[in-house]
Amino acid sequence: MARPSIRENLVQAGLHMLWQHGYAGAPVRDITDLAGARPGSFTNHFPSKEQFAEEVLDRYFAYVGTLVAAALADDGPSPAGRLRRYFDLITDKLAAESWARGCMIGNFSLEVSPHSEALRRRLSQIFEEWRRPFAACIAEGQAAGEITDACSADDLADFLLSSWQGAMLRMKVDRDPAPLDRFKKIIGATLFAKASP
Repeated sequence: MARPSIRENLVQAGLHMLWQHGYAGAPVRDITDLAGARPGSFTNHFPSKEQFAEEVLDRYFAYVGTLVAAALADDGPSPAGRLRRYFDLITDKLAAESWARGCMIGNFSLEVSPHSEALRRRLSQIFEEWRRPFAACIAEGQAAGEITDACSADDLADFLLSSWQGAMLRMKVDRDPAPLDRFKKIIGATLFAKASP
């Protein structure tokens, strides 16, 4: 069995460090130490910490994509039920981290977008890609009359993702799931209300 490459070890260490400590709180030396690599090996694989962070973000988003695909899969529940399943799945993962970790994409959006144009652009692309499966599920629910049609599916998907990120931010500040519960309660009473006549 082949041993993981130094590059892969660095990316895995970066996933841990950047998610746990943020961009500024994860020095390259700490990442190389965690990866079991020599400090100089970092620049053999990544021209800059910024490009490294972009690869780590892409790896994290691929992981998020598997969660989205599993939760929104058309395997029985209604579209609204599948959306609820996604938020419940993420809530369980946040609980496992004692409400302290949040989402790396949201964390980076706050921390690095004012300072790195390259990372800001990549984060913007990620949100655009992330919205699509939610918009498709919402459109299906609108067609079935179980999700409000007061706004477009794209707008509702953007609203859901933005509001969920805000709820996770407040959850981290308070170390409490109440903002997530409030989000789900309000979404259930508004978005998942029957479509207008």
